[in-house]
Amino acid sequence: MCAWVGGVWSATLQVTVTDEKGRPVPQAVVFLESPDAARATKPMSGVEMAQKDKSFVPETMVVTRGTAVQFPNRDTVRHHVYSFSPAKRFELKLYIGTPASPVVFDQAGVVVLGCNIHDEMIGWIAVVDTPYFGSTGANGRVQLNDVPEGSYRLRVWHTGLPVGAPALDMPQRLGAAAASASVTLKGLTP
Repeated sequence: MCAWVGGVWSATLQVTVTDEKGRPVPQAVVFLESPDAARATKPMSGVEMAQKDKSFVPETMVVTRGTAVQFPNRDTVRHHVYSFSPAKRFELKLYIGTPASPVVFDQAGVVVLGCNIHDEMIGWIAVVDTPYFGSTGANGRVQLNDVPEGSYRLRVWHTGLPVGAPALDMPQRLGAAAASASVTLKGLTP
């Protein structure tokens, strides 16, 4: 499917992500990067990563660079949310409810979250410098819509990749017609 948007053709890109054995990979973060995409990036609004039942909800999320994220605690116990990730270091000391100030994610990269009180709690925020992103469903597929024609870097990241591993990176050219891409992620851990 293609459309004429803002004076340029835009297309749909369907991406299928599988593991080494050909099985679909759900919750893979898929995004398209380019200088034009970076310039089109705007912060998202109303974004939150809650804590509920001693878990981050959602466990993995994608936000654009500059997005402010609220961290409401919906449990009856206190949490101490933190990250030591290079893309964003922060700490929300013991609290219940919603902290007064959200955390602004102003640098692209993967942010790993934890709780100093509950070691089993782990979450991830992928901060991208593009408005063209999504996460794969249970079938390992995601569709990116209204992407202007042009040359991009197709990037794919998953929490099962080794810690610190960069997103898979490959060239992707989009024209005025719908396109598809298949990606195999190697070395995933359960």
